[in-house]
This record gives sequence, C-alpha cells and structure tokens, in this order.
Amino acid sequence: MSRTLQPVPRWAVYTSWVLSLIGVALATYLTYEHYAAKVFQGCSLGGIVNCQKVTTSAQSHFLGAPVAVLGLATFVVFAVINSPWAWRLRTYWLHVARFVLCLGAMVFVLWLLYAELLIIGNICLYCTGVHVVTFALFVVLVRVVPSQLGWTASDSAAQ
Repeated sequence: MSRTLQPVPRWAVYTSWVLSLIGVALATYLTYEHYAAKVFQGCSLGGIVNCQKVTTSAQSHFLGAPVAVLGLATFVVFAVINSPWAWRLRTYWLHVARFVLCLGAMVFVLWLLYAELLIIGNICLYCTGVHVVTFALFVVLVRVVPSQLGWTASDSAAQ
C-alpha cells in the first residue's frame, strides 16, 4: 500500500518552524535558570505569578529529569522536524511522528497547567509562554497534518 502525502500550505511550514524556534528560546532560558540561577530572574516572586516557586516545585521534575530540559529536548526535535527541509521529505512516518510528538507535548502541557494552577498554586510566565507556543503549534499541526497524511474523510473519499 502506497502512502501519498498531500502538500502542506507554506504558512503552516513556516509558522510551525518559527513556533518551534521560539519554543527552543523559551526552553533554553528555563533550562539556564534551572541550573544557573539561585533566584529566578525576570519574573515576579510574589502573588499568583511566581516562577521561582513553580520551577523549584516537586512538579518541576518528571521521571527524575527537569521539565525544563525535557522541554528543551522536545523543542530541539520540533525545530528539526518542523524545518522547511523536513516538511519537504516524503517520509510518511516522519510526518506521523511530528503529529504524535505534538499530541504528547500538548497532553504534558495540560498536566503542567493542572500542576501550576491546582497543586502549586502559582504560574510561571516563561512556562506559560512555552504552553502558549505548544498550543499554537498543536493548532497548526491539527489543521494541516491529518489532511497531509490523508486521514480526513474528504481525502479518503477522493482516493
């Protein structure tokens, strides 16, 4: 069975790549702050917004790894697989992997939002930036990848 990939609009290619690069920048800063700073710089330390409290909480680690490092690794992978060059590749499973990684990242973001709002009781502005970027990337990919992969009803009927 041959899998045909449909073309993806240029706006989606470049939007997903730019969002991935923004995610790399935010996650790099969060990773830097995790390892280098005694007090989180550039974020409030009081009230509902308290990056220090969020980034030093028990929920700031997942399976022993800092969430900031996991986010950085994820966005580095996104930057590669959402690059214009990767979008042009005709490897079906690469495009499936892009979609699955984004779904997983979105589920993790929902867990982190739950942790920030209901367990920790504070939010981190930089973390929120990562959440917004992940959600925007999710929206872009949900909009174009199912059609690209031939998963939509209209695409299936045409074949």
